[in-house]
Amino acid sequence: MKLFRCTVCGYVYEGETAPEVCPKCKVGAEKFEELSEEDAEKIYRSDRTNAIHMEIITLAEKMIALCKEGIEDNLDPKCVSAFTQAKDEAWTIKQRSKTELAGHMKLGKY
Repeated sequence: MKLFRCTVCGYVYEGETAPEVCPKCKVGAEKFEELSEEDAEKIYRSDRTNAIHMEIITLAEKMIALCKEGIEDNLDPKCVSAFTQAKDEAWTIKQRSKTELAGHMKLGKY
């Protein structure tokens, strides 16, 4: 299989030839370019890494929600402090993974 990128919207298509119409922006096959083996390999290799980052983001969001619940319960100041710190750390982890995904997109590794 080969990879083709739409030069209009950036959509990446996998197949033996470019699609007749871009599934995203609807331009014709002439607007697709075949990716080099090196660029295609980056995309294939990044699939798992991107999935890991998405899982980390999801887990961080769950942690933030749990921490907010603990903060609202307001059992005692030490618990509230621990939940607040954990919420802030989860936010940082979430943002770090989002930044990595944005970097991958910028480099065409998606």
